[in-house]
Parts: sequence; structure tokens; C-alpha cells
Amino acid sequence: MNRRAFFTNLTNTKAENVTPPSGGLSPYIGEWTVAHATHLLRRTTFGAQYSEIKQFSEMNLDEAVNTICTVGPLNNDFPLNYDFESDPDVPIGSTWVDKPHNAVNNGNNYRIRSIQGWSIGRLLKREMNIREKMTLFWHNHFPVADIMDARYYYKYIDLFRQNPLGNFKNYIKQITIDPCMLRYLNGNQNTKNAPNENYARELLELFTIGKGPQVAPGDYTNYTEDDVLTLAKILTGWRDTGFRNPTLGTITSEFRPGQHDTTTKTLSHRFNNAVITNAGADEYKNLIDTIFLQQEVSRFIARKIYRWFVYYKLDAQIESDVIEPMAQLIRDNNYEIKPALVALLKSEHFYQDFGCMIKHPLDFVSTLFNQTNSYVNSDLNTNYRFWLALSQYGSLLQMRYFDVPSVAGWKAYYQEPLYYQTWVNSVTLPIRNDLSDALVNPNLNAGGIRIDIDVLNLIKNFSNPYDVNTLIEDFAILLLPKSLSENQILTLKELIIPGLPDYEWTVEYEDHLNNPDDLQLKRALENKLRALLTYMMRMPEYQLS
Repeated sequence: MNRRAFFTNLTNTKAENVTPPSGGLSPYIGEWTVAHATHLLRRTTFGAQYSEIKQFSEMNLDEAVNTICTVGPLNNDFPLNYDFESDPDVPIGSTWVDKPHNAVNNGNNYRIRSIQGWSIGRLLKREMNIREKMTLFWHNHFPVADIMDARYYYKYIDLFRQNPLGNFKNYIKQITIDPCMLRYLNGNQNTKNAPNENYARELLELFTIGKGPQVAPGDYTNYTEDDVLTLAKILTGWRDTGFRNPTLGTITSEFRPGQHDTTTKTLSHRFNNAVITNAGADEYKNLIDTIFLQQEVSRFIARKIYRWFVYYKLDAQIESDVIEPMAQLIRDNNYEIKPALVALLKSEHFYQDFGCMIKHPLDFVSTLFNQTNSYVNSDLNTNYRFWLALSQYGSLLQMRYFDVPSVAGWKAYYQEPLYYQTWVNSVTLPIRNDLSDALVNPNLNAGGIRIDIDVLNLIKNFSNPYDVNTLIEDFAILLLPKSLSENQILTLKELIIPGLPDYEWTVEYEDHLNNPDDLQLKRALENKLRALLTYMMRMPEYQLS
């Protein structure tokens, strides 16, 4: 299929001209089916295997969502040194996150590769909960990039990974003085003699409340330009410590009273002319508490969650029936995120439309391997080389950990009119197809490691691999967000039993099971299954979630 035909079909499969899901935040009370379970898993995890889909389909809605949203502490899982020569001060298999900066042999560049690879490895662990989808959500909401000390990245991302369904207000307080964010948005240069407005502006515009329409010069619906300068003064005096330090392993932030503006600050009418008095190291907390008195903060984060998990279009009905109830739940729970997210994932609205999102690159790459169980955990060095290779694929597809293109995040979640369609273009589509083709056929060499799908083992857990119709149906459950049409089923059957009656597949499959050492039989079946997988992974629907 050429690219023109692909984009035409992609549009027809609801990647763009789709009616936004209907229904409100009221609980879904319809039948809980395999399709519903699969939809939940597609949106909240990075690829479920067939057995896991069946497991969740045998639960009820409450059990499934509660399982997905149960995220415990993440203990003893750190990015590691997998190459002694690149980081000689850290033993192989030990972590560098609390070790001094090592500039020998570009040691810090090595550590950045280590954490980028490790981040992909986290996606491939398939915990079957929402941890990694939410971690990436927060990474997109609070972007950082170009920080040349990997320990900063680890401290920053660990804040979200350890507690991905935590308290939004607390996240804001923690990220405001996070060493990585202090460097990224120049908070470490913000002093009483030279207030720096970078973080103050983004705290309002992108992190908490949003601008809203402009109503007068320098005056927006939710804040004013004067508020930006006032916030900058309130936030003065903070510094990060340990950056690229060859002797200090601990990364921290510290408050320097002599660089803090101690005057009394008054916010604009947008914040009811709130007065912030000098409170030293705690003054930023008082500011954030004041910002969070505005109800628009809850709506702002509710919209961001909605676009991440449901769809990008927000019409008046969705605002009233979904966003406002979510925002109310967020406020009622003092900005705890979990209650509102659980309500969304259990809602009638969430299950109204399947397959209307385009998989983002890290979703595409990790799902490709997770669904097909095509990578088996190996030794430390092999694992990291493979994970890093997949991270580099993500980069080619325009999405990579710790390389967010702007402080607004990835364009797919804010830039009109394309939104999710940003991910699939004339550059990235061939790369996606080449990757899936190479994995299936098999011809994939990632990080010097040859990867293959054991296609016969893949179908062993299917409901009835002896029946060609059920086989194709189960592949569709695994790979595609929507059921196949009759014409699509006929096309797929032609790939494995061309012009033959259905029972021919049963005969061939039984012959193989009865003669497992017959390589000719085995290869013949494998080739048919590979042709089927290749075609299905090139279907426009495979790009959807």
C-alpha cells in the first residue's frame, strides 16, 4: 500500500474525521467484552499479550480498572552500568544514579544512553498497570531536555515513576524546585537582582492554569503579564547542586536566602489580588497553594489527561459532561489524580469509540515487541544494547525519552489541527513499516541482536488455533483496535489458505503438531503466519489505539 492510500484509509478508520466519543462520566454498565478489555489495555499499557487480554476480559469492569490503577512502589530498579570501560568508577551491574559525574571516555554521555535504554526496558517489563503510561504523561506535561547530567534525569523521572497517580499540587511543588527543571527553565539563574521569568511563565501557561483568551494587552483570562514577573520574584533564590560534579554523588536543590526577593508581592485581579509575603524557602509553596485556589487548574489538568487517554477534540458537550465532572473530582480530592482517572476509565464515555488515536512512537515500538513476545530477557549488556536500539528507533519516529522538543511537550497533544496525526508522516510511516516487517520476516538486528517472533508459539495460547477463522479473529484481537470486516477476513485467509477450503489450515496445523521435527512442515506454516502478520501490521488499523 502506498502512502497516499495509507493516509486515505487511515482517515477512513477514524484517525481524524471521527466523531468524539459520546456519553458522560457516568459508569459504563454495558457488557464487558474482550474488545472492551483490549481497549482499556491499549490505552493504559504498552502492549498486552493474548493471554493477558483474556485474563482482563474475564474480570469485570471494576476489577480490570482497579487492577490497572494499582501501582505499588518501584523498588531496586535503577539504570545500571552495563559497560565498565565507559563508566569505570561504577561496577558492572551497579547503578550510577548516586555516583559522582564521570567525564572519562564521555562517561556522562554513556549514562544518558543508559537511562534512555533503561526507560525503554521499563516499557518492555509489561507490569500490566498504568505506571509507565502515566510516567510518560507527566514527562510530556513537565518536559525537560538537554540536561547533560544523567543523574538529574533519573531524579526527575523517578518522581513520577514511583508515584504516577499522585497529587497534582504536590507534583507542582516538587517539580518547581527539582534540579532538572531548575536547569531546564533557568530557575537556577533567578535572583532578586535579575528575576528570570522562564519558569514562572510556564508554571502558569503550561503546567497549571493555561492562558485562556486574551482580553486586553498583557491580560489573559487566567493571569496577566504582571503575574509572570511577580511569580518570578517569588521563586527567586533556588539553585541545584551537584551538576556534573566529579566528587559529589547526591543531586539536590538548595535555597539561598541572600538571592531571594523578600518584598511583599501582590498578584493581579485574576488571583483576587492575593498577597504573598516573604516566607523564605516556603514561599513558593504558598504561591502554588494560591494558584490552586483557581478552579481552572483542575479543568486544565483534566483536559490534558483526556487528550492523553481518550481523544483530542474537546467540544462543548465533552467539556460539560466529562471535563467538568473530572475537574470536580480532582478538586473534591484535593488534587489527587487517581479518583478522576479511575472514573474516566470506568466511564460510559471511555468505551464509546475504539481506535480513534494514533499510537505514539514509543507505544508503537514497545507494543510491537510486547504483543508478540518477541524479546526474551537476556544478560545485562545485551538487554541494554537492545533497549537503546529501540530508543533510537523512537528518536527516528520523533519521540524519545529526555528529548522532548519543546516546553509545551510533543506536538501531538497540543498542536492543531493535526494532533495525533503528527506521528505518521512520509518520513515516519516507512520506518514504522520497515521495523514491523523486519521483526516478522525475520530480518531485525537491533543493537547487534537478532530478534525474531516465534509465530507458532505465539498462536499456542489462542482460543482455537486449529480453526482458520478463529485464528484470524484472535490475531485481530491482539493487533487491531477494531473487528475485521468480511472482506478483510477473506483477504487474510487468502494469505494462509489461498483458494482452499477452511479445513486445509486445520489439516496442516495438525500435521505439524503430530510431526514437530518435520522442518518442511514447520517452515511452511511459519511462512504463512509471517505473511499474515506482515499484512496485518501494515494495515492502517495497526497504527491505531
